[in-house]
Formats: sequence, structure tokens, C-alpha cells
Amino acid sequence: MNNTIEVPKFFNKNLFLLILCQGLYLTNNVTFIAVNGLVGMSLTPIPWMATLPLMAYVVGAALATSLVAKVQNHFGRKTSFQIALAVASGSTGLCAYAAYSQNFWLLALGTAIAGYYSANGLLYRFVAPELTHSSFRERAVSLVLAGGVIGAVVGPNMTNWTKNLFSTPFLGPYLILSLAGLLGIFIMHFIDFPKEVKTDKNTNTGRSVKEIICQPVFVVVLICSALGYGVMNLLMAGTPLAMEICKFPFSDTAIVLEWHVIGMFAPGFFTGNLIKKFGSQMIMGIGVFLIFVSIGILQLGSGFYHFLFALALLGLGWNFVFTAATTLAITTYRPEEKNKAQAIVNFFVFGTMAFSSIGSGAIIISGGWNILTLGSLIPATVMALALVYLYFHQRKNVPVIA
Repeated sequence: MNNTIEVPKFFNKNLFLLILCQGLYLTNNVTFIAVNGLVGMSLTPIPWMATLPLMAYVVGAALATSLVAKVQNHFGRKTSFQIALAVASGSTGLCAYAAYSQNFWLLALGTAIAGYYSANGLLYRFVAPELTHSSFRERAVSLVLAGGVIGAVVGPNMTNWTKNLFSTPFLGPYLILSLAGLLGIFIMHFIDFPKEVKTDKNTNTGRSVKEIICQPVFVVVLICSALGYGVMNLLMAGTPLAMEICKFPFSDTAIVLEWHVIGMFAPGFFTGNLIKKFGSQMIMGIGVFLIFVSIGILQLGSGFYHFLFALALLGLGWNFVFTAATTLAITTYRPEEKNKAQAIVNFFVFGTMAFSSIGSGAIIISGGWNILTLGSLIPATVMALALVYLYFHQRKNVPVIA
């Protein structure tokens, strides 16, 4: 009789391929952030609407969250993700044509459609624990998010190298993204998702949306996920415009965005271990503190190194908040509730990002960069208060997870 206990294996082919898909997803996101505001500024007759295409991107994602949950539920992970990648390829092709034809509203439409892909890509972090042993949940979430480092390096550099590839500025990056969507479909084909993920059950199984949302832990997860992404997006989306106004060359903007996104995702190689050791709430608290430090640096000045160090720290703070919030979220729902619960979180994330995307451009044009950074203190403070509330709530030994 063989009494050998098999040691669970963490890393595998499926996790590796999902990390590559995360890299492609972030390449898309970072390129859109670097390009859409500048292209929008060159096309719109109304300056404050420059970041409208960015807002369209996240509004499209917010509106798609419910549809994505239904498609995931009906077709399973793989087919749903491949459909989204096909949408990514087609929508970026439409954006390329919009830039070529100088059509601002077509650009906004293209980015809105691309939001469907974004709503799917933001689910990769939830999928990660399904592809490895349950004891590696924190590490899986963290490592897949770390795949964003690919986008951190490829996105800004690819944009910088191809922005003048054609006579139409920034046509090249859009065309490259269209090809990247096709590459993603090919990679996704080789990922083997657990069979139990593919189900024909409707999304009404399990507890109601109201019951899930009313959990104190889930409320804090929503606040920190949404506002953490919101404040990060507010400053990140505004950075290319602010640096353009400050007369920095795009090559400098690309460097700042590159280090910002490296700050967002490189910590993924160790954040999971930190969460395992110190707990989700402690890591979220450190992340919020780093966001405050980042805002403080931006208040000190608008030189190149102010942007560089502040945006890198902002990315690190976001990583701690978002990774820990995702890990905490997984503890608040049952397997049959995952699609609806994940859709709720992502809806709030994208909804907040929508306001921050249009708000960044409007505030910079009307009030200036300093007003934008000061305003960022509001969501950071709300996150801090939410974590303080949860800490004292748990001190009373009140159950916070149903």
C-alpha cells in the first residue's frame, strides 16, 4: 500500500498561459490610457471632452458586466474569453479607422465596444485560483496580476515606437492591439479550465445580490476595489494630459507610465505571500497609505521625477489594495454565486473608473493638475475609513462572512 502524500503543485501550464493573457490585457489597457486621451484631445472641439474615449472604455465595461456573467455562465470560461478577445481585435481596428478618418465619436464608440473585452479581462484574477490548488489562492491571484508587467513594458514602449509609424498619429498602436487580440485567442485555446466552471445553471442560484452585498466584508471589498481603482485611474488617466500641458515629450510620458504599471503589477510576485502572512486587511491598509504618499509627492511639484516616483508608488499602493481586496472577495461568496458576485465587484470598479476617466480630463482643463491631486484625497480617505470600520467591526466578534 502506498501511503505517499502527494504535494500540491502550484505552477502549471494553465496558470502560465493565463499570465500571458493578463499581459495582453494590460498591454491593451495601458496603450488605451497612453493614447486615447491624446488622440481625443486632437480630435475633439471641446477640450474637457478629451478623455471621453477613456470614459467610453470603462462605461462600456461597466455596462457589459452583467452580460459577461451570463455569457460566462452559459459558455464557460474559455469560449467567453475568446469571444472577448475577438471583440478586442475588432474594436481596436475600429479605433484605428477612427483615428485615420479623424472621427472623434467613432473613436468613442470603438473604445466603448472594447469595454466588453475589459470586463472579461478583469475576471482573470478571479479565475487564477481555479487553475491551481486551493491552498495557493493568494499566490495565484497575485501572480496572475503580476502578468501585467508584460503590459507595463510592452504597452508604453510599443506605443512610443509605433505612434509615428504611419502619417496618422497613433494609428500604429491601435493596429498592433488588433493583432494582439488575435494572438490572445490562440493562447486561450490551450488553457484547460476545470469542467465544473462550465455550467448551464442560471445566475440566480445561491443567495440574492442583496444578501451578498449586505455582508460587511463585501461592502469593504466593493469600496476598496472600486475607489482603489478609481483614484489610481484618476491620476493615471490625467498624467499624459498633465505632462503634455507641462511640455514633456511623449517619450517621458511613456517612461512614467511604464514605471507606474510596473509598480502596479511587479509586486504580484510577492504580494500573495505578504497577504498569506499578514492578512488582507493589513496589506490593504499599507496600500492606502502608499496612495496618500503618492498624492503628497504630486502636491510637491510637477517635475519629471515627481511624476515618476509618485506614479510608481501609486501603482504599488493599488497593487496592495486591489490584490488583497480580490483575495478577501473570494471568501465572501459560494461557488454557485461566483459569476454574480464577481460581476457586482467589477460593475462598481468600472462605474468608478468611468467617472474618474472623464473627471480627470475635465478637472485638469478647468481647474489644473493640483486640484486633481487634491481631489484624489477624498476616495483615499473613504478607503481608509472603510478599513477602520471593518477592523472595529471584527473586534466586536460580529460575523462578517455569511
